[in-house]
Amino acid sequence: MAVRKDDSFIASRKSKDLVPQAAMLDAWARGAWDNGIQIDLLENMQKVTVRTTNTLYEITIIGGQEGEVLVRGGRFFAELTPANLAGATLGGSFCKMRGIYVGFRMEFTARGKRIITSPVESIAVSHPEEEREIRGDRW
Repeated sequence: MAVRKDDSFIASRKSKDLVPQAAMLDAWARGAWDNGIQIDLLENMQKVTVRTTNTLYEITIIGGQEGEVLVRGGRFFAELTPANLAGATLGGSFCKMRGIYVGFRMEFTARGKRIITSPVESIAVSHPEEEREIRGDRW
């Protein structure tokens, strides 16, 4: 195997095609996974904003352990839609369950269809403390 200078792509011996290193199983196993979030570690009703190459998504966590979310954004989610977030994928058979990671695509299931987004460019998580501050504490 030949590795590019920046160590982000690997070329196989038989092919000159470059493959993202993250698509290799051993890279997944030893990866730090510090460029994203796991929704199963977030609180229910916590909000996440995800910018992909093509779309801005608003996601509300309903049941993070199960991947249950409400999502809005793009042509598949024009209005707030119940969905299941399988996780982060590069479009192949690997899926980082319940994860959203920069450079990866999000894989949702909604209304009986599988939807895979364009690659994630940025992720913002709203913390409950920030929401209290915006709304005030007098409710």
